[in-house]
Amino acid sequence: MDALQTAFYWLDYAAVAVFGASGALAAARRKQDIITFAFFAAITGVGGGTLRDLLIGAPVFWVQRPGYIIVCLIAAVIVWVTGKRGWRFRALLWLDAIGLAAYAVVGTAKALNLGVHPFSAMIMGVLTTCFGGIIRDVLAGEPNLLMTREIYVTAALLGAGAFVGLTLMGLSFWPAAMIAFFAAFALRAAAIRYRLALPGFPGASGDTEY
Repeated sequence: MDALQTAFYWLDYAAVAVFGASGALAAARRKQDIITFAFFAAITGVGGGTLRDLLIGAPVFWVQRPGYIIVCLIAAVIVWVTGKRGWRFRALLWLDAIGLAAYAVVGTAKALNLGVHPFSAMIMGVLTTCFGGIIRDVLAGEPNLLMTREIYVTAALLGAGAFVGLTLMGLSFWPAAMIAFFAAFALRAAAIRYRLALPGFPGASGDTEY
């Protein structure tokens, strides 16, 4: 395994672990049991990557590599044993932001490496980033970020688009990945810190005509 493959390998595991922890934190917020913690961690950690692999016709990444699920379970246990901490629910947003930025790069890079068209690879990066969190929020009964006009998908799109653009310009993996990661994270962090949101549809709230 060369240096690029090694870096990609560990970046992928790190992204899964962070999203897994965010899933477990969502279960903690609902005061669920340890089994639900583990389920939320797993479905959040691998959900987006599973959809990506199914869509691009690749072997689902965690089926032959159970280490990904094990990482999610470890994340769930760590969240569980920390007990009740006031900081951990706020940490959900920041862990999710880190996972978003990392998965935007990982998902896009994997699609590009498999020969997917750059535009489609960018979409795969966004799906990889968002789908696990969507499932997490639906199962937890939390307001879905996609429906609250928060800057979330936009940050993922920025990261994925930046990685594709920089790669097409000839930049090597690590510089492109780091720039794309920090761009996505910075935008999401600003949205969290300053409550940024995209403008909504200007029609009247009670207007049901299309």
